[in-house]
Amino acid sequence: MNTILATMRLPFLILTPVCIFLGVSIAIFQGIQVNVSTVILIALAALSSHISVNTLNEYFDFKSGLDAMTQRTPFSGGSGALVANPQSLSHVLIVGMFTLCVTVLIGLYFVYQLGFEVLPIGFIGVILIVTYTSWINKSPMICLIAPGLGFGILFVVGTVYVLSGEFAQLSWYLALVPFFLVNNLLLLNQYPDIKADQKVGRNHVPIAYGVKTASIIYTVFSLLTFGLIIVLVTLGVIPKLSLIALLPFPLAINAIRGAFRYGEHIGQYPQILAMNVITTLSVPLLLGISLLL
Repeated sequence: MNTILATMRLPFLILTPVCIFLGVSIAIFQGIQVNVSTVILIALAALSSHISVNTLNEYFDFKSGLDAMTQRTPFSGGSGALVANPQSLSHVLIVGMFTLCVTVLIGLYFVYQLGFEVLPIGFIGVILIVTYTSWINKSPMICLIAPGLGFGILFVVGTVYVLSGEFAQLSWYLALVPFFLVNNLLLLNQYPDIKADQKVGRNHVPIAYGVKTASIIYTVFSLLTFGLIIVLVTLGVIPKLSLIALLPFPLAINAIRGAFRYGEHIGQYPQILAMNVITTLSVPLLLGISLLL
């Protein structure tokens, strides 16, 4: 049980309710009457999908030998739970497949309730889960945007659609905030694993284009995140109070400096990786709070 819980990467699951919270906040901001039981189902589907991708990733990373080669940090390199307890391998696979089935069943329920318009969201989500370790990690640009596509676009836009029955324009705008941030979250966490990832055939952006290019992309995504919020406030699309989401900006700047300064050795400076995580979690959370208030 301890091994299974470790492969779920429980601390990382916080990201899911934060993204769902942003989606719910957008719906309430637009005057949608939110059904609590529907929100619970959305959150359950999202958490199940997150657990599924985490456990399946740990399963395949152990099978490929990657887990035995990575230098683990609190934010990268996997949990190492299967290296310590390889006899739990089949149980971790079962959990990954079971949680995937839970996600699919809830998704099919929403299709039944709302129609086939919601089906592409669920279909793309399942494809991301199933192919993330085996295929997506071998394609630099798809690997770059896959995390943000799942947690940003699918979670936020999907939540608003299920609650309102329509693809609200505002949900697309604000979904770009976690899209850029979550892409950055995974991008920076790839730096410490570059050599190990190369050995098992992965080919993400830091491997394919180098750490300097990856850091430039990281910088652009960070600036786009905060720039988007300023533009939407200036245009009156979201309230002035939403500027509170800019409070983590100094942390983002420090993370950018760390990315350029330390490169693939950034794992030796976990405080930089921590700033990346805090920024990713706090900006959408603050944005959602501002919409509710």
